[in-house]
Amino acid sequence: MFSYFSSSAPADPNAPNFHPVSERYDVQDLFGELEPKDLELQCQGSGFVTETQTFYHLLEDGTFLTFQLIHSSVGLWYPQIQFTCKTFNPRTKEKTWKSVNISHFVCPPPGLDKRSSKADQFSITHKPSPSGDNAEGYTITANLADDLQLSLDVTRPASTPGFKVGKGPKGGYSYFGYDPEKADGYVIHRFWPLTHAAGTLITKGQAIPVKGPGMFVHAIQGMRPNLVASRWNFAYFESAEQGGVTAVQMDFTTLDTHGRKGPGSGGVTVSVGGVVLGGKLASVTTETRWPDEPLPESTSVISRAIHLQPTKDAETGYDLPTEIEYKWAAPSIVADAPGEVNASLRIAVGGPSEASGLVEKVDVLGEIPYALKMAVNYVAGTKPYIYQWLNPATLVVKGPDSLIPGLSAGLEVQGRLYNEATFIS
Repeated sequence: MFSYFSSSAPADPNAPNFHPVSERYDVQDLFGELEPKDLELQCQGSGFVTETQTFYHLLEDGTFLTFQLIHSSVGLWYPQIQFTCKTFNPRTKEKTWKSVNISHFVCPPPGLDKRSSKADQFSITHKPSPSGDNAEGYTITANLADDLQLSLDVTRPASTPGFKVGKGPKGGYSYFGYDPEKADGYVIHRFWPLTHAAGTLITKGQAIPVKGPGMFVHAIQGMRPNLVASRWNFAYFESAEQGGVTAVQMDFTTLDTHGRKGPGSGGVTVSVGGVVLGGKLASVTTETRWPDEPLPESTSVISRAIHLQPTKDAETGYDLPTEIEYKWAAPSIVADAPGEVNASLRIAVGGPSEASGLVEKVDVLGEIPYALKMAVNYVAGTKPYIYQWLNPATLVVKGPDSLIPGLSAGLEVQGRLYNEATFIS
């Protein structure tokens, strides 16, 4: 399925060399429920493959917590493995960040499958849930420094299945190269759109209770990161209102090298997402934005992140949005709640000098291991940055009343939005 070397050019120079997941499935087949193998770590030992398990949590006291396992195979080097953790208190603006290089990594640990892993500094153990309300979960422990430790359980409710776009073993994959069966690379995201965390975070000598909703994503980039995309967007909205409302979205935009007419036709945006209403996974969304086609105002499936009123950040050279609009639309996947599900929100994030809710502007090359940095930065001028924001937000939703009473007339749901905009080149 995956080649570490470029596939030979076809007879037709205008043949497509990018095959987005958003084009492969009919509307009724967008929801691909995750199977156990979907969550297994590949732990690729050669080629260029970056794999992550990322947990996001918005705690009851307002603290934002995220932690991530990163397994990077970088050509001929031994895989680079990191565990990162970030906390941010929007009230005090206090922030904690730690990135640790991992030693003695094992996957799978004895007696477990590859959904679990461990090392000297952490363990992530997948477990079936003993509760009928929960389907499965992870127990995570991490000792990242004398002043930063984690110990918590993350569970997925049975009413909110994990998803990818498209059913079957090839569901979720966008392929790079002329032949998807012998692809030059790929991208895939697999989501738990709603989780619950319980445990303890110890930071700076204080034990902070970890309790609150979250989400989890297992992502793989099967190619050099700087060849996969020039841009990324991510949004995670969460609210306890109406029995639990979540909206998640991830998109990436290809370089000019990959598109539906070969090299020079790139700049293709692929978006995937999902909406949880009343604690149930209500819809799965995906959409392709081709650079030579305007997006329709209205269509049966929408998944969009729209940058508005951009202004240049003199420090990075990138055009930074001062507002971002997110949209989701797709048929309901809940059997006893047929109809259309629509959601949207618009958030002001401010400019470089007057940011609103900015958690951090991350210089990616300053955070990643040396070997991966060399692989990414071999093109002169590549300097990736991630802008991260956390703000109160209002999600406007419409859908079947059998999901939430009054939903057909439209509801405004108050919650919190964590979102990112990544610029690579």
